[in-house]
Amino acid sequence: MLDKKAARNRMVDVQIERRGVRDAHVLEAMRKVPREIFVTPGNEEFAYEDAPLPIGHGQTISQPYIVALMIEAAGIRPGDRVLEIGAGSGYAAAIMGEIAEHVHAIERHAPLGTQAQKRIADAGIDNVEVHISDGTLGWPGAAPFDAIVVEAGGPSAPEALKDQLKEGGRLVIPVGETELGQSLRRITRTGPESWEEENIAAVRFVPLIGAQGWTEDGHRAASNHLPGQTSGRTLSQMVAAAAEPLPDIEDPAFGALFDRYADRRVVLLGEASHGTSEFYRARAAITRHLVEHHGFTIVAVEADWPDAAAINRYITHQAARDFEEPAFTRFPTWMWRNTVVEGLAEWLRVQNRKVEDATGQVGFYGLDIYNMRGSIAAVLDYLDTVDPEAARIARERYGCLAPWQKDPATYGRAVLSQCYRECEDEVVAQLRDLLERRLEYEAQDSASFFDATQNARLVRSAEQYYRIMYYGGTESWNLRDSHMFETLERLLDAHGKDAKAVVWAHNSHIGDASATEMGALRKEHNIGQLCRERFGDGAALIGFGTHAGTVAAASDWGGEMEIKRVRPSREDSYERVCHNAGLPTFLLDMRRDEALRRRLLDQRLERFIGVIYRPETELRSHYANATLPRQFDGWVWFDETEALTALPSDYHRKGMPDTYPFGL
Repeated sequence: MLDKKAARNRMVDVQIERRGVRDAHVLEAMRKVPREIFVTPGNEEFAYEDAPLPIGHGQTISQPYIVALMIEAAGIRPGDRVLEIGAGSGYAAAIMGEIAEHVHAIERHAPLGTQAQKRIADAGIDNVEVHISDGTLGWPGAAPFDAIVVEAGGPSAPEALKDQLKEGGRLVIPVGETELGQSLRRITRTGPESWEEENIAAVRFVPLIGAQGWTEDGHRAASNHLPGQTSGRTLSQMVAAAAEPLPDIEDPAFGALFDRYADRRVVLLGEASHGTSEFYRARAAITRHLVEHHGFTIVAVEADWPDAAAINRYITHQAARDFEEPAFTRFPTWMWRNTVVEGLAEWLRVQNRKVEDATGQVGFYGLDIYNMRGSIAAVLDYLDTVDPEAARIARERYGCLAPWQKDPATYGRAVLSQCYRECEDEVVAQLRDLLERRLEYEAQDSASFFDATQNARLVRSAEQYYRIMYYGGTESWNLRDSHMFETLERLLDAHGKDAKAVVWAHNSHIGDASATEMGALRKEHNIGQLCRERFGDGAALIGFGTHAGTVAAASDWGGEMEIKRVRPSREDSYERVCHNAGLPTFLLDMRRDEALRRRLLDQRLERFIGVIYRPETELRSHYANATLPRQFDGWVWFDETEALTALPSDYHRKGMPDTYPFGL
């Protein structure tokens, strides 16, 4: 591994000088300043990659090349007095401090400003002062300046900043009506009331908030308004302006666009259907990137625990279990037995082979509760190994569920008229006994104990779920999502305080339910809502949507998979707003454009396709009212999509290990 000095030199050589930055002062300063102390804890290993990194408050530390480009454009020299707007992490100010005589940096977020000043001092730089103020008004007490560098995008160059330049001074600022398509502009003061302007490059920055920039709600501030420069735009036009076009899914740049969520404890990736190839491929690409570059070690999916455990054993190179049946052979088989999940499993298996310490390997886990039969078998197999007498008692306790293990949905019908309620007491007693013997069992094999305990919990939740589902109402949904959330919590706890998880589930599970009619009318909660309540900004909720195409789905529960044509989205839906934006694919970050976010708050229809799709009743069966920017932190759009490719029921790959989870 390169040491830090070598990493800085390589960054300058490869990412900066090779791309055209030639200013010797800039290159030397960037070789000296340790960028790793300016990034948030946990991101140090990525400090010398050419990518922005999150620093909190919706802000980022700019990629090194952009920092170098802007400072070179400002022409900063020894002896200069410099003003920086948008101190952020303090990194750019530190670079300028290595060159100039004195730097005044302004940051509007007090916590960031305080932290930036400390980091600059830690870097051994003592000629930079960080002020908490409105950067659009500059710092007149220290003016005039030889150079002003603005690290946020404004609707135009603030007059206050232009006035604080010396004659011959340079102002470098991203300018543009939208965050996408800003132009990095250099403005040189040529006289008392004259300036020359030139465009340097196309860039993308967070908005410049202040009296002479944008307002907090995303509009141009009144004191900086220039007549004729704003015009009414449709909602779709605003989406098009704020959207970030996505590269091909297989391009490494695709996953890198989601670096903004890398500091979250949980990144939840949704889908608008359970049968769309682009949704699965995109989630796989994002997951690979977060695992490889940002230390995520948990992949938790809307799948049954015992079935997902078969994939987990395969990717972590564990031995097969004698009792184990092929994974994901229950309806809907295509949801997890498909080419994308198979490819991800192969990638994770290879990735884990590179990890010497097994505790650092990536695991694949199911959050759902449907496969009660598989979970009972897993509990009994574990107890047979560690405590045969406990296994005998467990078989007796689980006996009351035996008639329904193959088709547990029939259990719910039975308990309405027969005396099987004692099953709840039995499965609770089994879980309690397992937990009471925790220390004894963990001493033998903590990983196997965790798996067995989770299966016991699943049996308990499943028994409750199948019993109450026939009463109807909200209780069964809330029980299921609570179980999935609690499973996620236990996974995070088991992996340690620094563990980070990627979650795959339907939009209806990962989008905050309180922002939809699920929560508002039916009082249902979901994983996304519970994660926001538990982790706050540590959870990123990312939804997916499409306008038209094909999807793999059935017409009825338990039916055969069909390739169905998805109807074009309704005129009154969020999907139609995105379609009318005219972009084939994009990422919409809900925090980047406050004006757009406010416009999107008006409730609209949103489409939800599960494993069942009935186009003939689409409005009633597949649309619900929602408030998109409250529901999600990000929205991934594919205008036209295709059905995913399921693995055949008799699929088999020769030469695969006996743990291979997709063979029959």
